Amino acid sequence: MTERSMKQKMIAGEPYHASDPEIIADQLAAAEWMRRFNATLPPEREALLRERLGALGAAATIRPPFHCDYGFNIFLGAGVFLNFNCVILDVVEVRIGDGTQIGTGVQLLTADHPRDPAERATGIEWGRPIRIGCNVWIGGGAIILPGVTIGDDALIGAGSVVTRDVPAGATVVGNPARVR
Repeated sequence: MTERSMKQKMIAGEPYHASDPEIIADQLAAAEWMRRFNATLPPEREALLRERLGALGAAATIRPPFHCDYGFNIFLGAGVFLNFNCVILDVVEVRIGDGTQIGTGVQLLTADHPRDPAERATGIEWGRPIRIGCNVWIGGGAIILPGVTIGDDALIGAGSVVTRDVPAGATVVGNPARVR
C-alpha cells in the first residue's frame, strides 16, 4: 500500500504540511487563476469559475476581488451570489447551497491549526469542511469558522463570527454568533 500524498491528506481533512511541493504548486496555480479572474469582466468570469471550482451551479456569481486557497474544493449551487472581497480558505470542501447570498468581505475558513505552540511550530495543519444550506443569507464581514454547517434558510448577521453549527431557519448574530 502506498502512502497518501500530503495533498490527499489535506483534502481528506487529515494533518498535512502546506510546505509540500504539490500543495505549493496548487497554491501558485490558484494565485495565477485569481489574478486572471479578478481582472476579468463579467462575460468571461463564468468560464474562469468553471475552470477552477469544484462545481458551479447555473447563474452562480462571484464578484471580484475574490480570494481562495485552491478553488477545486469550492462547490456552488445554482443562483449562489458572493459579493465583493470574499475569502474562502478551501483546504477541504466548502459547499454552498442553491440561492445562498453572501455579503461583502465574508470569510469562509476551513483551515485549522494546533492550539499547542510547539505542535503548531512543526507546520502541521488540517481542515474541517464548511457546509452552507440553500437560501442562506450571510451579512457582510461575517466569518464562518472550520467545521461549521449552516442549515437552509438561516440568516447570519453582518460581522458575526460563526463558531458552531446553525440550525435551519435560525438567525444568528454577534461574536461568537448566537441564535437571536
